[in-house]
Amino acid sequence: MSAPVEVVAALIERGGKLLICRRPAHKARALLWEFAGGKVEDSETKEQALVRECREELGVTIAVGDIYAEVTHSYPDLTIRLTLFRAAIASGEPRAIEHAELRWAAPGELPAFDFCPADRDIVRRIAQQF
Repeated sequence: MSAPVEVVAALIERGGKLLICRRPAHKARALLWEFAGGKVEDSETKEQALVRECREELGVTIAVGDIYAEVTHSYPDLTIRLTLFRAAIASGEPRAIEHAELRWAAPGELPAFDFCPADRDIVRRIAQQF
């Protein structure tokens, strides 16, 4: 069993709503919802990876806050260790550069979206506590 892939994601809040992203149809876990983010490269910290991924995926610069949740999840094709950081948009307006769709949703609405399996426990926690 190989080591888990380090993955980071951003819990971006604005006006009481959270930014969620729908995966593109041509990628693994097609059209499921997730939080913006991606893999951590060998040469970067988790925070640096999150800033890079949000710039690449959304066209925004973010300020990374504290860790909201961490989870390890095994998919059929890989195991990930997901770190979800609280984050705020420092500049720019989010655009769906790599995603099929972006949406701002109230915390209580999140369970109605079909999230990637690794995110589902976190989504339930957000809906109850946020």
